[in-house]
Amino acid sequence: MNTFRTALATAAAAALGLAALATAPAQAAAQPAFLAASEMPKSSAPWTASKVFAGVPENGGTLCAPYKIPAQDSRYRDFSNELDAYGVQITNVARTEADAVKLVDTLRESLAGCGSQLQQQNPGMQAVSGYHGKIAVEEGAWVYSLDTADPRVGNSDIHLFAVGRDGRTVTLVRWGQMGDLKDAPLTAFRTTTKTAVNKLH
Repeated sequence: MNTFRTALATAAAAALGLAALATAPAQAAAQPAFLAASEMPKSSAPWTASKVFAGVPENGGTLCAPYKIPAQDSRYRDFSNELDAYGVQITNVARTEADAVKLVDTLRESLAGCGSQLQQQNPGMQAVSGYHGKIAVEEGAWVYSLDTADPRVGNSDIHLFAVGRDGRTVTLVRWGQMGDLKDAPLTAFRTTTKTAVNKLH
């Protein structure tokens, strides 16, 4: 009888060990996935993507909403190409879905008012924010633009931003390059945004 019980205990321990091994990859896979370089808006020069870093970029990820995304439970990836276009994707897994909704609202408010805020902070700069609608993906994604020009140095830049959410996970995607809104790949960026949100989980 003791031998039988020992065999059962050994089998149970082995089963638990196998279960732990089986759940470990599942837990690792639960981390939000990121865009690949090939999923950024098409360009005449190929995109390159950095590895995924913990936290948020040094500037908080966006000039329109600096430091709005908490570094804790956040990760990010940078994108660039030889045409001086650039991008970043940041994801944050909030403690609760209500916290995620609040973060989305905070980011959207900052992006919507970015142009006027930059002009107040930088006299002489021309900055115009635009809203380009909601994308029907998971709990939603919202697209914004920022068109800036500084007559003192004669340069102009266009930026596209998107904020999306899937459950407790929020992502911000940014694209930018020299030029104006007419030069921006808005349709392709919307596709990139939808892909980013779909890949979160």
